[in-house]
Amino acid sequence: VEAALRAAWPRLAADFNLIAGDAVLAPEIGAVTIPEVGDIALPRDAVLTVTATLPPDDTAVRAGWNARLGPLVVRQAGEGETYAAYLTDGALSDPLPRSGVAEEGALTAFGRYIVIGFEHIVPKGLDHILFVLGLFFYAARFRPLLWQISAFTLAHTVTLALATLDIVSVPPELVEPLIAASIVYVAVENVFHRGERSIGPIRIAVVFGFGLLHGLGFASVLGEIGLDPGRLIAGLIAFNIGVELGQLAVIAAAFLALGFWFRSKSWYRPAIAVPASLVIAAVGAFWVVERTLL
Repeated sequence: VEAALRAAWPRLAADFNLIAGDAVLAPEIGAVTIPEVGDIALPRDAVLTVTATLPPDDTAVRAGWNARLGPLVVRQAGEGETYAAYLTDGALSDPLPRSGVAEEGALTAFGRYIVIGFEHIVPKGLDHILFVLGLFFYAARFRPLLWQISAFTLAHTVTLALATLDIVSVPPELVEPLIAASIVYVAVENVFHRGERSIGPIRIAVVFGFGLLHGLGFASVLGEIGLDPGRLIAGLIAFNIGVELGQLAVIAAAFLALGFWFRSKSWYRPAIAVPASLVIAAVGAFWVVERTLL
């Protein structure tokens, strides 16, 4: 693997964007650490050290990479200080000083984690979107939806916080199939539910339990991105706000597209809610198989 990586480096280097002032830096491959072969079904995290010759002045450095490589997490650490940035679409980091650590305003960082949380739902969190739509199609009335969303929000807030603070840890290999199974359950129950105005405690309890699972899923994403240790609680709150805004956006879109116009119609449930729930259940069932057997 190391030999292949070094052979491909001239092509890979072109995707790194390192800039100091007006100078474009030429990245060079340094040390490469490849973990020993273990379970070949699981990825291994290799460590690649990239160096570049800096201009003789103290110009700060900005770092990024080509958008086709996906998101990039940039971190800079100093004595008791840290900087973290989650970059998308080929964006560059803030200027990274050669001594000390880059500074980012508290409000800017808070807003950035709100955006990250929102994007994790819309457009990236298709499984969470389908789960929320499964709650939406349970009944055409506002009260059942409010109870479900409240239970779901409370539950995933709890596990998101516990997992982010390293109090609870559950392997993603277990969480992801269960999240898919939760989608199947709520969607199938919609088919057999009669759409009454009220909502039973069992449904609320089930949604709460599934919310605990989804919170662990949110935490795994947040763990990959990383939180500034100096702003851990603020970043956690901001990310959760973004997630809630994403969920509300999904519900609002569903309501404006379907609920507002058709929920009072006698044919809404057999013609819209039930078929939509069956489609959601089918997608969730495929994900259960994919995440366990494929």
